[in-house]
Amino acid sequence: MNKKELVSLVKNMTIDEKIGQLQQLTGNFYTDSEAEITGPLNESGLTTEMVANAGSVLGLSGAEELIGIQRDYLESSRLKIPLLFMADIIHGYRTIFPIPLGLASSWDPILMKETAEVAAKESALSGLHVTFSPMVDLVRDPRWGRVMESTGEDPLLNRQFAKAAVEGYQGEDLRNDLNRIAACVKHFAAYGAPEGGREYNTVDMSERMLRDMYLPSYKAAIDAGSKLVMTAFNTVDSIPATANKKLNRDILRDEFGFDGVLISDWAAIKEVIAHGVAGNDKEAAKLALEAGVDIEMMTFCYQHFLKDLLAEDLVSIDLVDEAVLRILELKEDLGLFENPYRGANAEAEERWVFSQEHQDVAERAAKESIVLLKNNQQALPISETEKLALIGPFVDNGEILGTWSWKGNPKETETIKTIFEQEPKKIEASYVPMADVNNLTKEELNGAINVAQKADKLVLLLGENFMMSGEASSRTNLQLPQAQLDLIAALAELNKPMILVLFNGRPLELTAIEPQFEAIIEAWFPGTKGAKALHDILFGKVNPSGRLTMSFPRNVGQVPIYYNHFNTGRPIDYDDLENKYVSKYLDVANTPLYPFGYGLSYSNCSYGTLASTKETYRMSEKIEINLDVTNNGNRAAKETVQLYTRDIVGQVVRPVKELKGYHKIDLAPNETKKISFTLDSNDLAYVHSDLTLTTDSGEFEIMVGPNSEEVQTILIHLTK
Repeated sequence: MNKKELVSLVKNMTIDEKIGQLQQLTGNFYTDSEAEITGPLNESGLTTEMVANAGSVLGLSGAEELIGIQRDYLESSRLKIPLLFMADIIHGYRTIFPIPLGLASSWDPILMKETAEVAAKESALSGLHVTFSPMVDLVRDPRWGRVMESTGEDPLLNRQFAKAAVEGYQGEDLRNDLNRIAACVKHFAAYGAPEGGREYNTVDMSERMLRDMYLPSYKAAIDAGSKLVMTAFNTVDSIPATANKKLNRDILRDEFGFDGVLISDWAAIKEVIAHGVAGNDKEAAKLALEAGVDIEMMTFCYQHFLKDLLAEDLVSIDLVDEAVLRILELKEDLGLFENPYRGANAEAEERWVFSQEHQDVAERAAKESIVLLKNNQQALPISETEKLALIGPFVDNGEILGTWSWKGNPKETETIKTIFEQEPKKIEASYVPMADVNNLTKEELNGAINVAQKADKLVLLLGENFMMSGEASSRTNLQLPQAQLDLIAALAELNKPMILVLFNGRPLELTAIEPQFEAIIEAWFPGTKGAKALHDILFGKVNPSGRLTMSFPRNVGQVPIYYNHFNTGRPIDYDDLENKYVSKYLDVANTPLYPFGYGLSYSNCSYGTLASTKETYRMSEKIEINLDVTNNGNRAAKETVQLYTRDIVGQVVRPVKELKGYHKIDLAPNETKKISFTLDSNDLAYVHSDLTLTTDSGEFEIMVGPNSEEVQTILIHLTK
């Protein structure tokens, strides 16, 4: 249908049919595979007619089932408007990739795009049309559980990964490429900055900070063509995002040019009552519609009260019509009017979902995402002649997928023990699993000690249960569970070399245990092929190359801690640490344990002298920066060369460092490559106090190195 035909269709719809398009329901309203329909109906107060008019469904999949639901729905539909099927496909459908925070550690947006393509194909073949991804919220507080779903603390990386994910999901021709699905960027806006790191909590920041650090990633996803945006649970300038007209109409639609569908997060419209800006469901419906929310997810304020609001002239029918039209345009963009079953294909679903080809991508993604944090005395890689003891809750556990792995199956996920035992050349290894991350039985402890006494090296596979990170999983204690700390303490008394492998969804506090280990690997929740990837890194078949995109604190009391912080009027002077009256702690350093951009490899790369083609540049000129990087090791390596800048005198205070570019390069043993960076004045722009995005003239520091702390610095001058 063209735009004119869609407008005509809207005119032919009844009020009830229009309101129905604005309603999203869960799958148990349509199938008894999850629950009987009578339960949801009774709880919601919906009639069967209201269910029959609903425009979209959440949380169902499977080609045969969704074809059947769509067919039955259309048979009873007066205007034959097809359903939209949506789901949380966050880091894979059934083939599960590393959590997004892990994928970001690859510093490879092309890899993110490829994983999104695989997730889209599996989802589309299974009947889905929309994923609630990517989450592009900038995060600085690891107490917040949903850091696992983010790509970290840096605006540049967040923008690049947001763009890549949208392009991977949607492709270049969403309508005709049936292996693609529509993306939904979330959560608009600033959901990743809740006070105290507590889920669903208040967000309070200046509009300048919002525009400078937080909004650019949403804008990048929208510019990449994201078909949907999801509102956030939090407040923005003391107004809930879902009822925030300035945020959703003035900024999102008018300023950013977004003309797609705005959907609430789960129950977010009704929750504006608890926020305290609406007195009841009716007022909540009015505020959300006026703010531009098109689809209400799983509360029923629109369904029960929009008709009354229209009758009382409290809202305009034009607002309803524009929301309905956007939803119909999305369905047309997906080609659903012409082909309501779209990509759903049971035969192809059987062939491609969890296929070997897709698992190969998952394995490569896991290898690129794992970060080596410590490696004293070349404890890694492990020699195949060493006798090992593998100990901990992740020794023989398929729960390494992480949350938001909806269709991922831990039972079909290879475990570390399985991979070790499958290797053609048997490694002499003993295995002591723990049944629970939070409990250590006397039998498990004694077994671990007995096995460890006979081993050359101990590999401790520790971390969080997958439910300890993700939505509604905020934590104030970022250490490993006490049972695991007790295990570490007992094994440390044996004075054996210990290697720590972490499975987790957030940066952890490792300061107390770090000295006990010769090597530390951050595996995150690495997905379907994580065990294989980890095995190959442990034994040196793969040289680790992951780099952190979120700082690891020394102590939870430092949080939030992030590399691109502001200076203070009394900055710490590391050459004069006796000075008390500066911005510092009495009991811990200001710096993180592991900084943004950090990661080791089994090679040693050195950086030559940093240089610029000249010292002074005009605004119209390109800034050229170069240096040599050499792999001094005997293994091929991937090195991520990072460039940071600092505007020394800004119109407002500027961060001490900002990532402005990076190159991930391959280096053969003893190879040297010349690395060049090109910046222009737009790369040095920021949001000024009048909210304009402009660039200062003056002096800038240019810093290059392997992470945000180990950098060389030169000065350049920028003139008009």
